[in-house]
Amino acid sequence: MKFGVISEGEGLDSLVAEDFGHAPCFLIVDSDTLDYTVVDNEYANGEGAGYKVAKAIVGLGVDVVIVGGIGTHGLKILQDAGIRVFYDMDDTVENCIKEVKDRLELEKKFE
Repeated sequence: MKFGVISEGEGLDSLVAEDFGHAPCFLIVDSDTLDYTVVDNEYANGEGAGYKVAKAIVGLGVDVVIVGGIGTHGLKILQDAGIRVFYDMDDTVENCIKEVKDRLELEKKFE
């Protein structure tokens, strides 16, 4: 599964960013291998950043987005694209990926 994690830094030990649109970067992570690519947030300092970041992430083909906080416009864009969004996450990128994977596995058990 491909995760997009909004991050304060460029590694798995970085904290998940609180601000979806204005975070410095996001990591595109293979949830099985933890291989990742860093994408600099070119919209971080402009207006409409959440909207622009959401559109950019949709174009990257992620299945899940992990973030601390996200506005309604960005959330709607991601959800309309069929992307699961986990927000209010507050830990390192790696720990949040593990937590979300555990949640998704638990959901499967109850389907």
